[in-house]
Amino acid sequence: MTKPEAPKLVIALSSTALFDMSESHSIYESQGVEAYAEYQRAHEDDILEPGEAFPLATKLLRINEKLGGDPKVEIILLSRNSADTGLRVFNSIAHYGLKISRAAFSGGNSPYRYVSAFACHLFLSTHADDVRSALDSGMAAATLLPSQSGPKDSDELRFAFDGDAVLFSDASERIFKERGLDAFTENEKASAQVPLDPGPFKEFLQALHALQSEFPVDQCPIRTALVTARAAPAHERVVRTLREWGIRIDESLFLGGLSKGDFLNSFGADVFFDDQQMHCTSASEYVATGHVPHGVANELPKRD
Repeated sequence: MTKPEAPKLVIALSSTALFDMSESHSIYESQGVEAYAEYQRAHEDDILEPGEAFPLATKLLRINEKLGGDPKVEIILLSRNSADTGLRVFNSIAHYGLKISRAAFSGGNSPYRYVSAFACHLFLSTHADDVRSALDSGMAAATLLPSQSGPKDSDELRFAFDGDAVLFSDASERIFKERGLDAFTENEKASAQVPLDPGPFKEFLQALHALQSEFPVDQCPIRTALVTARAAPAHERVVRTLREWGIRIDESLFLGGLSKGDFLNSFGADVFFDDQQMHCTSASEYVATGHVPHGVANELPKRD
């Protein structure tokens, strides 16, 4: 028997990212675990409303329909529920016709440790602590923020990424934070021929690029953009790094400190990933946004 080809892109979604579970979560917060479990069992046939990651999930799974053959995209469900209280989640998955069959229900514990076991390229959750743990373990992960915009109508799937501390390491951003813009600019000019070290999202971008390569360039349903505060002359090192990695970015926006929201709206991003909370907050007015709590901007203050 021929073994099915492994998917080119595997994404793990928490149940609270895939569906709106705010009502049941409020019961957990106010009344505790037993009341929550009883509520979930009593409402297991009530279909959950879509959450922040639902539009992304539907577009990702649609890519398999376009390609045919063995699925090239897989979505894994990770949940703090038990299998018993999580039955409502699977009933909702079936209701919406989502082709999600693999899951881990961790019974109240953090499920992030299964991201690696499932060979996932990305983990999206609403639990910031789970996301931090995944990032600390070397995995791409982001906390999905509530978005003020609705899903994009286009069938095309558009990912937008910040550069430093997301696609690339935070080494250059650390120079900016500690020594200022002039020192950052001089360092990038002097290091223009030296590729940037990879950040936590490099392997995810690489997997996206491999999936894009399954399609003719003019028919690809996935489009990527780099949206960075960098500007010339700090752009050259970025271009050469991506060239060294052999990864195509469809659009690159070097904004020189301008607010990113309008540009993300113009690009039509489905989701945007950034390490800085202030950029994420402003971006969420226009697009589903994932905060990547990684790098110098997210270091917790040291205690005396």
